[in-house]
Amino acid sequence: MNITENQASESLANFEHKIAEEQKIEPKDWMPEAYRANLIRQMSQHAHSEVIGMQPEGNWITRAPSLLRKMILLAKVQDEAGHGLYLYSATETLGVSREEMVSALHEKKAKYASIFNYPSLSWADIGAIGWLVDGAAIVNQISLQLTSYGPYARAMVKICKEESFHQRQGYNILIQLCEGTPEQKLMAQDSLNRWWWPSLMMFGPHDSESANSQKSMKWKIKRQSNDDLRQKFIDQTVEQAEFLGLTIPDPDLRWNEERGHYDFGEIDWNEFKKVISGDGHCNRDRIKHHQQAHKEGDWVRAAMTAYATKKSIKNVA
Repeated sequence: MNITENQASESLANFEHKIAEEQKIEPKDWMPEAYRANLIRQMSQHAHSEVIGMQPEGNWITRAPSLLRKMILLAKVQDEAGHGLYLYSATETLGVSREEMVSALHEKKAKYASIFNYPSLSWADIGAIGWLVDGAAIVNQISLQLTSYGPYARAMVKICKEESFHQRQGYNILIQLCEGTPEQKLMAQDSLNRWWWPSLMMFGPHDSESANSQKSMKWKIKRQSNDDLRQKFIDQTVEQAEFLGLTIPDPDLRWNEERGHYDFGEIDWNEFKKVISGDGHCNRDRIKHHQQAHKEGDWVRAAMTAYATKKSIKNVA
């Protein structure tokens, strides 16, 4: 074994020791290339999800039922843009550029959360997105505050605080609808019917079927399994639905005293795979919209680059 091999062996041992001792891996630390690649995949996918996730809600900003609701929704969509910014910036510490990540999204080489390929058909859907989609995101993201990569973990602290506001905002919309007219409560029930199963799909396939999930768990990028996170979300959401007086669209849903958890029906994984592969209700529209918005922002990025270059030259002079 030559010196280079010895150094590589020592670096790997040091990396594994840090992971075992719950120490954060930082950008300048040595890390296996597979760990770096797995992080780039997961973090960029997370960033893409935040940005694409602005679309189904942004579609309702001009149609919000009151000025107050419009202001709240504007603030929420702005938060989602910020979350994407934090996560893109954190991912760039791994040596990948923003341009590379966006290109991968546009070329359909990178994915984003399947949930955002479903349409928002009514104002109640904005409530369901906040309650269910952001609620599911919180369950997943709280555990990510303990992820092994430092910049990712620190970004998640602020994101989780803002997502908790988003969840309460959505739930408040549904409370008002369920306390309103019979037609409004039916609208809320319809939204729950359409968003429940896609929300469960957000956690991804069973861990035994996901090689990426197994690697992420090994390196403590992920701290809890897809199935455990999904179960936690279901357990806390059932009581919230009961408070609203809404019925979760799952005839197999029932409390299991022995397990101490709710049992639930089988997810339609064929639908999940169809949406993930690009054949969902809104896949093409979501990417097309992002491509157009990115193109229209070319002049802004060019102006910012020119300003930064000019300022740098002035400082040197």
